[in-house]
Amino acid sequence: MPTTSRDVVIVGAGLAGLTAALTLQEAGVPVRVLEASDAVGGRVRTDLVDGFLLDRGFQVLQTAYPMVKELVDVDALDVQPFTAGLAIRSDRTTEHLVVADPRREPQLLPATLRSGKLHPSSVSALTRWLAPALRPETVLNSAEDLTRREAMDQAGLVGPLRRIVDAFLEGVLLEDDGSTSNAFTLLLMRSFAVGRLGVPAGGMQQLPEQLAARLTQPVELGTPVAEVAPGRVRTAGGESVEAGLVIVATDPQSTEALTGRPSPAGKGVTTHWFAVDEAPADHKMIVVDQRHVHGPVVNTAVMSNAAPGYAPTGRHLVQASTLLRRGEQPVSDDVVRTHVGELWGVDASGWELVRRDDVTYALPEQPAPLVDREALLVDEGLIVAGDHTDTGSIQGAMVSGRRAAEGWIHRVGATGTGSGAGASA
Repeated sequence: MPTTSRDVVIVGAGLAGLTAALTLQEAGVPVRVLEASDAVGGRVRTDLVDGFLLDRGFQVLQTAYPMVKELVDVDALDVQPFTAGLAIRSDRTTEHLVVADPRREPQLLPATLRSGKLHPSSVSALTRWLAPALRPETVLNSAEDLTRREAMDQAGLVGPLRRIVDAFLEGVLLEDDGSTSNAFTLLLMRSFAVGRLGVPAGGMQQLPEQLAARLTQPVELGTPVAEVAPGRVRTAGGESVEAGLVIVATDPQSTEALTGRPSPAGKGVTTHWFAVDEAPADHKMIVVDQRHVHGPVVNTAVMSNAAPGYAPTGRHLVQASTLLRRGEQPVSDDVVRTHVGELWGVDASGWELVRRDDVTYALPEQPAPLVDREALLVDEGLIVAGDHTDTGSIQGAMVSGRRAAEGWIHRVGATGTGSGAGASA
């Protein structure tokens, strides 16, 4: 049985666990955070390899997420933005076509118009599909959610512009069959429209490190947990920790192993990190393949064009990401080299592979109809948190951590909690 203590112990120092800890600390609730790894962040980690900053898979920070705006000092992260547009490899030319947001990238309006992708009927259909995103709460609570493929079809979004949107969303949603909830997709699209995509100058790990630095009791690193029960945690080192509440904020598979709560199906991604002496282009755009027949790379970018600190002086870093499907082997290095060379219009056979990240569970599946609020309680005194209980995003992870903390704060009567977090994409 759980104790009568007000204390909380959190297993896992990813974004969900850190957000829960900060919320509890703000309310005056004693909290310990136990982390098995040697650093905070979960999958939001950055490694220094031969002078290159390598995130664990291609990740970006969306500055418009409500939880990011509320809890993160974005200026201190020195976020390096990508251009608000896409560079497109098409059947028409070996040079990149450009489709960019004219509000934020007015200098690219002529190139966007020359792309030939903005036929008035297609733009009208795109507008019809996106229109509900202007009302995020309506989207989130819609009882008529469809798959994104069905919703795009209903809006009449077809042709080259549809293929561009599909190509972009493959890399965002990690699926190429249009099976994701349209409501979730629209919430993401709204964030893209009002915020910026970028990376902290020192790598994505700066985000969780900033959150952890605000805790008065440091995260206990190198402390794997062997067992959890309501109100009790046993570490792999044999320590028994008792608390009023245990929050398990680990990855979904570890959460299932510890609590018995089934994890939702997940989607994977492989990211190849290539070191090159000369950048294949000088722009800061993400490149997608819009050709009718193409290879497996869903997106690629010269990271060091957007964030120079990702590469040592005189060198450049290119990422190329492919889907890692359940039960399948990762795409081979040679196949990726061939396709990424086609996307950049260069011979990539000699590119140095610094590292390959095979992330088997990068995002939870978000099928229609969208369920954006899973129950967190496993048992009295034991709950879970993570983006697999909310929406598959940084926002969802942080919202889940706050939800886990606020339920306990309400129960024990603590005060001083933060405000709500808004829509959850």
